[in-house]
Amino acid sequence: MQEISKGANVSLTALSEDVGAVVVSLGWSSASGAGDADVSVLLVDENGKVRDENDFYFYNHTAAADGSVQLLGKTPTDNGDEDRISVDLTAVRADVARIVIAASQYGGTCFGDLDDLRMTVADRSGEQLVRFSIEDAGVETAFIFGELYRRGEEWKFRAVGQGYETGLTGLTNDFGHALPEEPDEPASPEEAAEAGSAAAATAPVAAAQASDIASAPAAALPVGEVVAPAAADAVPAQTRGRTPRSTKKKITLPRVPRTSLAENDSWRPARLFPVPSLKSDGEREVRATSVLLSVMAQVPELGRRLTAGFGAPAGRMETFTEVSLPHGDTPRRPDGVIRVERAGKLWTALVETKTNGNPLKAEQVQQYMDIAARRGYEAVITLSNDVALEGAAMVDVKIDGRRKHKVGLWHLSWAEVAHQAQMLIRHEGVGHAAHAWLLQELLEYLQHDNSGCHGFQNMGPAWVPVRKGIEDETLGSDDPRAVEVVGSWERLIRQVCLRLGGELGQKALPVQRARKGSDPGARRAAAAARLAAEGRLSAELRIDGTSVVIAVSADLRTAKVRTSVEVPAPAAAYPLVGAKRLLKLLAEAPADLHVETLTDGEGPGPRGTLERLRPEPGDLLPRDGAAVTGYRLSLIKGMGSTRGNTESGFIRSVDDAVARFHQAVVAHLGATEGRTGRRG
Repeated sequence: MQEISKGANVSLTALSEDVGAVVVSLGWSSASGAGDADVSVLLVDENGKVRDENDFYFYNHTAAADGSVQLLGKTPTDNGDEDRISVDLTAVRADVARIVIAASQYGGTCFGDLDDLRMTVADRSGEQLVRFSIEDAGVETAFIFGELYRRGEEWKFRAVGQGYETGLTGLTNDFGHALPEEPDEPASPEEAAEAGSAAAATAPVAAAQASDIASAPAAALPVGEVVAPAAADAVPAQTRGRTPRSTKKKITLPRVPRTSLAENDSWRPARLFPVPSLKSDGEREVRATSVLLSVMAQVPELGRRLTAGFGAPAGRMETFTEVSLPHGDTPRRPDGVIRVERAGKLWTALVETKTNGNPLKAEQVQQYMDIAARRGYEAVITLSNDVALEGAAMVDVKIDGRRKHKVGLWHLSWAEVAHQAQMLIRHEGVGHAAHAWLLQELLEYLQHDNSGCHGFQNMGPAWVPVRKGIEDETLGSDDPRAVEVVGSWERLIRQVCLRLGGELGQKALPVQRARKGSDPGARRAAAAARLAAEGRLSAELRIDGTSVVIAVSADLRTAKVRTSVEVPAPAAAYPLVGAKRLLKLLAEAPADLHVETLTDGEGPGPRGTLERLRPEPGDLLPRDGAAVTGYRLSLIKGMGSTRGNTESGFIRSVDDAVARFHQAVVAHLGATEGRTGRRG
């Protein structure tokens, strides 16, 4: 990877032979855990101006209709967050001279508050080509990181590093696009009608591809009678902004199904993808692969979302299962093949699937990597219940550096697939009611106990001996089994974030309070040493678009899971009034919620349960008169003892604890309100 400085430029073609599509990543870290930014992309002409809103992409307009630009969202890294953008350079219009990559902040923060500001560009195989680090950020609330621009037939990258103190508004104004004013008060009917007409004339088209794809060979397995899609069940998707940013109607499905016509609860609705007959892991893998790939081919929104980050272009997708490919004396049969055609060119990925917690086999993946390299395929995608960690490969494979053609190795968790399906059918919408129904059937299949596609569900073989070592105080600080448990804990937290984000319609991300250049292995070793000394596993997570951090702690000595959040004291002239306001916000919270007062004094503040504090809010006030700075709200529940995801398992107990805490406490505080109307 080539590191360049501010103002420098480099030809992408000179760095890789496969830059028809690239993935641009913007990254940063925050020692406080609260730092965040939103990426944006502007397509500008030779005059440095955008045509209209269709050339401006941000959190409320995430994809181009032609597939040239797609915001892939945030992913956690070992040092913080990384926002990725897929850019299909072969699909960019001829009149676009530059693709400007920027980011903006909100809530009174600036880029000087963030550490390790960086931008990287990777080719279709995932190999990072160039990196630009920003060292001089200060009071800016918007920043142009870099730009991709044309020079004849090739694309180049320029490191810009230009900031704006006026936020997203100042940035967009420079490129000829003024952000619409969004009044705080409801507009009159006449104003609303006028605004609606203007929005309809200029609103960007959502990135849903047409549904004219023929039936792919990876068809759903045969079933009997199925439930037909009903247009009456479809409702318009809710947008994040106050005005719709798409002229194309989006379809979501209601959370609560219509009243059943069944005579009693023993009647089960017919499902498109039945699972009760599955009896072996082999059958589960075949069925899961066929179900997923067939839905990807028929629902372009899902297919594009799952493959864009792997360098696939936007185009006609076909999927196949149990394909025989030559490999020495014995042909190999990958579980699936994905092919995407655009402008006469093919992008191909081999798929290796595992279900029911079965591990991927390095030898098998290596064979598929070799086959893909020989046949000129672009990627190998592994799919299992495991969750990938930054800095840790799912399987170890050897790459032949002598080959000019590079193959990307990517991993998907079944939990990520379920998350993306839920985001589409519950929050963001798809183009057709039938597509929404297909996604619902896919989600029902993935969540069935017999499908084997439940996501991360086993803390590993080190879990039991580590728990026993903590109980009898024999676990050493350098025990490698403790490091294994810490890795499993990180996977669990990432999966908890996926499930919570799917329910809320917003990304939830683990908070990494790490400084620039920190090593993932060293960080996990330090966490393992704390686990041995204190007997606790700890993590923090944040809902995208908020500054509230939810802390999760699993105490292996007491077998308790604690979820907590710190909130500032409500603004009030008198401390007692502030305490009453807090208790009023928590009127629907459970009685066993623990409330602790945070003060600027030296000792701990008053504490108690809601049940005791509701009749006596004055008990929250410090007796020594110390100023109240905030409150810590905590729920404590029993922790599962087994390593798995059963009713009595540790994984489910942590997942349930976070879900209950958010629903019962955080949601009532207004901590997860969306980014409606937020502007730089």
